[in-house]
Parts: sequence; C-alpha cells; structure tokens
Amino acid sequence: MDGVTSPPQSALSQAELDRITDDLVAQFKTVFDPEIPVDIYELGLIYKVDISDEGHVDIDMTLTAPGCPVAGEMPTWVETAARRVKGVTSVHVNLVFDPPWTPARMSDEAKLELNML
Repeated sequence: MDGVTSPPQSALSQAELDRITDDLVAQFKTVFDPEIPVDIYELGLIYKVDISDEGHVDIDMTLTAPGCPVAGEMPTWVETAARRVKGVTSVHVNLVFDPPWTPARMSDEAKLELNML
C-alpha cells in the first residue's frame, strides 16, 4: 500500500461497547449513597467512564460532599459493581471534587424520589 497504513480497528465493536456501557450503568444503579435513598448514577456522582479496547474501565466519580462518611468505601463499591460486567477486565475509580457536585447534576428521577420537583 505504498506506506499508507489503515487506522487500527477497535477491539470492541460498537454493539459490544454499547452493551458494556448499558451494563455499567445498570451496575452503578445498584450502588447507593447510604445517606440518600437514590443510586449514585441518578444522583449524578459518576462524571466520566472510559472503556479501553482491552476492557479496562476508568471511572471519574465524586461524592455529594468531600466529608462524606463513606468517602473511603464508595469508590470500592463502584469498582466492585463495574467488575461484575462481562467484558470488563480491570477497573480504576478516580475520586474527584472538581467540578463540585451540586443537586443540579441529579436526574429528574432522583429529584422526584427526593421530592425536589
């Protein structure tokens, strides 16, 4: 091909990436902030999820407050939940506080559950 190389093909098909993403969201919805009766996904605590072609998942998440009593435990709960997804080979959860969490990040479902609508 005279020095022209094709772009690398992703190891994950779009359908597989979509399935893993949906399964991750479903797993995030099994993790609850113990002080608020809403799951972390609907609370808007998951900021970013990156899935590599090899199945490694990087998650940026936050807490409702930096002084949250489960700050040391919740990232482990999220990691455990993400590891349940077929195709996920490893997980790294990064706890971030920028931008700070506000109730505006909550889904309408969460706001309804907490009588905020």
